[in-house]
Parts: sequence; C-alpha cells; structure tokens
Amino acid sequence: MSETSQVDVLIEFFPLYSEELGIDLSQPSGRFKWFLASILSGARIGERVAMNTYRCFEGAGVNAPDEIIEAGWDRLVEILDAGGYVRYDFSTASKLLDIMDSLKKRYGSLEGLYSQASSAADVMRLVTEFKGIGPTTAQIFLRELRGMWEVLPPISAIAGKGARNLGINLGQFEGEKLARVETALVKQGLRYCKKRKCAECPVREFCKEKG
Repeated sequence: MSETSQVDVLIEFFPLYSEELGIDLSQPSGRFKWFLASILSGARIGERVAMNTYRCFEGAGVNAPDEIIEAGWDRLVEILDAGGYVRYDFSTASKLLDIMDSLKKRYGSLEGLYSQASSAADVMRLVTEFKGIGPTTAQIFLRELRGMWEVLPPISAIAGKGARNLGINLGQFEGEKLARVETALVKQGLRYCKKRKCAECPVREFCKEKG
C-alpha cells in the first residue's frame, strides 16, 4: 500500500478533536471553544474525560470568556466534577478564571491575541504566557488551527513517533492537511499504541512495530 493510503486511512478513522466535539474552527467563537477544550486536554488526564468535561461546559452554556468569569469558581468546579475532572477540579477552576481575566485585560479576546502576534511563531509565545498554559496545551490548541491561523507549533512527540512507525513523512504536509494528519496520529497513538491494542488498530498493516 502507498503512503497516501496510510494517510487516507488515518484521516478517515481519526477526525480532528474539534470536529469530534462539534466545534467550528472557522468562527471566532469556535476557536475560543477549542481554546477551552485544549486547556482541559492539557492536564494529565484521559482524553475521554477531557472531552466529556468540555461537553459539560457546552451543555451548561459556559463556553465564552465572559460566561466563564460570570460562572465563578464554585460553578466551574461543579461543571468540572460533572465531567469527571475531579482530580484537577479546584486548580483548573482557578486557572480558567485567571486565564479569562488575563485574556480580556491584555487582548480583549482570543482574536485580539492573534492580531497582536508579530509572527506565526510568536502566537505560541503569547499563548504560553498565560499562567497555567505550557507548551503541551499550546501545542494541542494551535495544531488544529493550522490552515485557519498562521501558526507554527512543533510536531508533538506522540505524532512524530507514530509517523515514523507508519513510514509517513510529515514534512510533506502543511496547513489543514498537516493538522489532520498530526491529530490523527495523536489519536491513533493514545487509543491504540499506548494501550497496546495493536490487533484492533485501523492502520496496523502499515506499522513497523505492530504487536
């Protein structure tokens, strides 16, 4: 099978996380929702818990900066707990309030942050200046914005390893295509490689390390 076939299978089985969550990245409101989902995904917590918790925020109508601030700490903890985010509920509630306050004071909005970046690489620097957002969370957020914003997040380690195992050259992709391929590799790595579910993996036939 060709490399194109490997990539096609990945993209077919593993859509963007934002798509899985019903988030439209073409809209400013959608990009903020993805920012919130990325913050939740950046902690040492399972992807399913992070995604379920985001859906709880969505269901509660708390998915914009003002709504998060108005909800307050106690309400945020309730939403986090409802999603199963109990290990980091207190600290994450505090972090969300601090980030929203800083975002509004410094830039007015997430789009304001992007407009103030001096370059594609500078976007990541500005995002990681928020207290509680490190390189991992910023990478999660920015990788799916390739093709929407001009950004240059590094390739995640799990995607790089997956690409090598499947014989995929990530250097040939850019923009939205790179976003889709990298995200698919991350999902494949977390859901199959990490759990040693090689026999069930949809790209098993291409893998150099299949069990």
